[in-house]
Amino acid sequence: MKSNFELMASYNQWMNKSTYEAASNLAEDELEADLGAFFGSIIGTLNHILVGDRIWLKRFASHDAAFPSLDYVRALEVPSSLDTTLYLNLSALRDARVKMDEVIVEFASELADEAIGSTLSYSNTKGERFTKNFGFLLQHFFNHQTHHRGQVSILLSQSGVDVGVTDLLMSIPSE
Repeated sequence: MKSNFELMASYNQWMNKSTYEAASNLAEDELEADLGAFFGSIIGTLNHILVGDRIWLKRFASHDAAFPSLDYVRALEVPSSLDTTLYLNLSALRDARVKMDEVIVEFASELADEAIGSTLSYSNTKGERFTKNFGFLLQHFFNHQTHHRGQVSILLSQSGVDVGVTDLLMSIPSE
């Protein structure tokens, strides 16, 4: 399972880089335009992905394994809502994304089967308590990024910008 999460961390880093490079072809007003997505605009959706990462990684930081890679995240504030705007412009958001992706890649390298098979107790943004399988939560974490990045890819395409190849298949090493 660890190798799967390392693959997903690498894939997310690659795709986030490609997505931000594509988004940089648009003017700020185009990035901020409400295009009818769940989080309105391209910049709103990119902010949401980072908000989701912060929320989940802060939860993961409370795991008994005390992952050292998540020290960076432990120092960050928890966003107040899922539509929080962490950064108003693409440049600042990209810098934060690059740093977070580095943390995620390091975090994935620290995972062990024992932790992956364990449980994690956490509260959602409404204060409801849950205890779930940590490996499945990790899977959700990576799927969340992919889901919303797909929305950004569509919004960029509708704006005349090609993100390029987005298939996970391109990240799977040959045997």
